[in-house]
Amino acid sequence: MKIDFANLQYQYQVYKVDIDVNVQSVLDKSNYILGEEVNKLENQLAEFVQVKHALTCSSGTDALLLAMMAFNIQPGDEVITTPFSFIATAETIAFLQAIPVFVDIEEDTFNIDPHKIEAAITKKTKAIIPVSLYGQPADMDEIEGIAKKHNLKIIVDGAQSFGSTYKGVTDSCKGDIATTSFFPAKPLGCYGDGGAVFTNNDRYAEKIKMMRAHGQNERYRHKYIGMGGRFDTIQAAVLLAKLPHYKNEIKNRECVAGLYTQSLGDAVNVPKVKLDRTSVWAQYTLRVNCRDQLQNKLRESGVPTAVHYPMPLHLQECFRYLDCEEGQCPVAEKASKEVLSLPMNAFQNEEVTQYVCDQLIDFL
Repeated sequence: MKIDFANLQYQYQVYKVDIDVNVQSVLDKSNYILGEEVNKLENQLAEFVQVKHALTCSSGTDALLLAMMAFNIQPGDEVITTPFSFIATAETIAFLQAIPVFVDIEEDTFNIDPHKIEAAITKKTKAIIPVSLYGQPADMDEIEGIAKKHNLKIIVDGAQSFGSTYKGVTDSCKGDIATTSFFPAKPLGCYGDGGAVFTNNDRYAEKIKMMRAHGQNERYRHKYIGMGGRFDTIQAAVLLAKLPHYKNEIKNRECVAGLYTQSLGDAVNVPKVKLDRTSVWAQYTLRVNCRDQLQNKLRESGVPTAVHYPMPLHLQECFRYLDCEEGQCPVAEKASKEVLSLPMNAFQNEEVTQYVCDQLIDFL
């Protein structure tokens, strides 16, 4: 059996008519930068997550940069985050010459452990960036309580979690600012790079809107130092065709994850989603021993897998200047040696999911 990890081509064929019509409309108008589709998409994204402002931008990475720039994060400021995430989470902190401060993760969710955050706070700490890893929000009540106590800002890195909920509220509404990514393989993906910033704060929204267009408050008048961080109109057209189907896709992802969990049972350490929140299952990532051997066996059986992530951020060469040491974040370090992501997408049928489980259990 040949299995597609993300099924992007299949998804395109399902939505092909609407996508092609939308893209052709942009081509006919030739309004490629901040065309009317961008504003239309932003309104629909805001409605979808029930937030006041949704501002699209050029990538999930730039969304994080824009959020920190809105807070005026400066060189030498400290920003607390997780070591178990894609590089962009901490890379953007360092890009602004601020200092990433890594706090270890929970064993069962892979998200930042809120009980370890306060010990990392200093007079230089300005913000906390929790990541909704693999599609599940972190413990936001605890994190928001800590932030309020110490007068810190919160940026929710929701690159993998658009549409997930925490106590009935989407994680795009949590924190002072939340971000997401529309990278093609994300649960809601466009056909290139893209991202968005969400906030209920009018002042932050106004500033971010200017900063994504080189800090302009009117043409050739620049209030802030900004960036070229606008979202392409063609990509907005793609998402406008996909967004109406997204709630159903989330349900389908939940069904795939449920079958994985039920079929695998106690054979492996399966991910845990806490009862007060939902995941959009950007990845179905479990923990296994003998990962390399298992990956080889699954590959031979036609089952693609991935490792998200094989090395925690605090041990990456680019952060060597921080003088982090092995053993500093032991839970993240152990997880990085064990995590394995199985095929996961909204179009994966029961036969495929069961086949993956059978091959995995057969090896174990």
